[in-house]
Amino acid sequence: MDRDELAAVLRTARSRIKPADVGLPTGLRRQVPGLRREEVAQLAGLGVDYVIRLEQGRGPRPSTQVLSALARALRLDGEDRDTLFRLAGSDPPRAGHVPMLVRPSVLRLLDRVSDLPALVLSAKSDVLAWNPLATALFGDFSALPLIQRNLIRQRFIGTGIDTIALSPDSDSAADCVGCLRTAQARYPDDPDLTRLVSDLRAGSTRFDSLWQAGRSGRVRASSVTITHPQLGRLTLDCDALLVPEADQSVLLYSAAAGTPEASALELLRVTGLEQFTE
Repeated sequence: MDRDELAAVLRTARSRIKPADVGLPTGLRRQVPGLRREEVAQLAGLGVDYVIRLEQGRGPRPSTQVLSALARALRLDGEDRDTLFRLAGSDPPRAGHVPMLVRPSVLRLLDRVSDLPALVLSAKSDVLAWNPLATALFGDFSALPLIQRNLIRQRFIGTGIDTIALSPDSDSAADCVGCLRTAQARYPDDPDLTRLVSDLRAGSTRFDSLWQAGRSGRVRASSVTITHPQLGRLTLDCDALLVPEADQSVLLYSAAAGTPEASALELLRVTGLEQFTE
């Protein structure tokens, strides 16, 4: 592990990213270029002190999970990500594991989608990236521990984001479980995927029942009902744009013009991340 070079790479990568690039408010008293250490820690699901120690060249050797989280938070592309892993004394992610790095071109697409909530999901439904309107709709994914940033985990056993009120008894729940079974067939050696399935089977009898049915599936367009703490119950259309090379999906949430849901989304666009008042 080359602590000094790793620290330099982390500091430089942090300085290149604008808060708006990752769906964070800019603020008026920003004294450093790019992100603050606290914001990197939040996006990566790590402790601030841990990030500070890494940037000062005195941290412990990061695990591969931590390195992957830092690479996503700092929007490092393939070569930069591999450099990060090697400086930390670890091999870069291997083939056969679920791809967790979002391509820069997909992130640019997400930046351009300003009038609809949008998420980027991995093959096992990890929320890898999101735009500000998705934060306004679902809640702050960056406030969740890394392991909780998974839509299927939230659906069946999660309590992290109250507005993801997708019922495990709805018809689309079977599609979610089928997608996870498809992912397991494609990535049988991925330890995080194995852990996710194990946690879900142990924590949800509904999931275990659907899992034992043996049905495979894929991401598809659907209607999703979400309970927002201020706007109430919203039924939205959810369309998926596939990124085949990375085995990822971009989910876009919309509503037909003239519906209450369309008005609610327009209100979210106007208010952004501001808290509603009663």
